[in-house]
Amino acid sequence: MSPIQEAVKESETSQMIATDVIFPAGDLYSDEPPLETELHLRQIILLLTCLELLWRERNDFYAAGNLTIYYSPNQLKSEYFRGPDFFVVLGTERKTRKSWVVWEEDGKYPNVIVEVLSPSTANTDKVTKKKIYQDTFRTPDYFLFDPDKLELAGFHLVDGKYEALEPNEQGQLWSQQLGLYLGIHDNFVRFFTPEGKLVSTPGEQADKLAEKLREMNIDPDELL
Repeated sequence: MSPIQEAVKESETSQMIATDVIFPAGDLYSDEPPLETELHLRQIILLLTCLELLWRERNDFYAAGNLTIYYSPNQLKSEYFRGPDFFVVLGTERKTRKSWVVWEEDGKYPNVIVEVLSPSTANTDKVTKKKIYQDTFRTPDYFLFDPDKLELAGFHLVDGKYEALEPNEQGQLWSQQLGLYLGIHDNFVRFFTPEGKLVSTPGEQADKLAEKLREMNIDPDELL
């Protein structure tokens, strides 16, 4: 074997070993591919910013999007991992993370998962991931959003099996875990309070405040 062939072989071996190494705590980076479309990105940002603003006083949850969840019983990076479009874990510390590593998080899995469908991922989200989230993650609330058809489906775990959620009169689906409804508003999935009020984005809240100030004959720009 030539020196070049030996170098290539050594490099390949090192890469194979690297995928199976047990990483130190907190040293496992997310390994998710880029988001498929701008719509996926905007949807994730909407859900994340709205929930974090609504729960700004809470420190007992973690929400993220397009982040790898590692759940190998052998604590290996190379086996058993998934990257939901958006997920929420309750009863945990609110802090930034490189990824969600189940064996470093007291065995906690997401309480809520939202997947945004696309032609290339729809079957995986509806079948493969759904079975994993039901049987392994035991995630209580699972939602599927088809942005092309503007369809939202939801499931709640009952006796170990997902049962389809029935929409209310406004077409919204209740998340028992979040205590909020999920529904379609302006072509995106949004959160709604139990009373049916749309959960605002930071920008929407700022616009409402500015409007109130104008009603009081106060120019918002003068306050900056």
